[in-house]
Amino acid sequence: MLESKIEKRLKREVEKFGGISLKFTSPGMSGVPDRLVLLPGGRLYFVELKAPGKTLRPLQLKRKRQLENLGFKVYVIDSYKRIDEFLRDVMR
Repeated sequence: MLESKIEKRLKREVEKFGGISLKFTSPGMSGVPDRLVLLPGGRLYFVELKAPGKTLRPLQLKRKRQLENLGFKVYVIDSYKRIDEFLRDVMR
């Protein structure tokens, strides 16, 4: 399965809950997560999308740790199942 299919599904599922899944790029800072997921109530999550079985590159892992050290939740999603798990976690 392609990463792009997972990304499209995430966007669609987030919108069902009244949220927005924004493509995130940060000029001058490589390795940031692919998506900012904004949910009702002022909730923000970073999401890195991967093709099934793929792992974070070292720089992506560094950025994930930086964001988590600032108190942000960073999710790595590589399947439709992981999208469901993400939504169950953030919609509690």
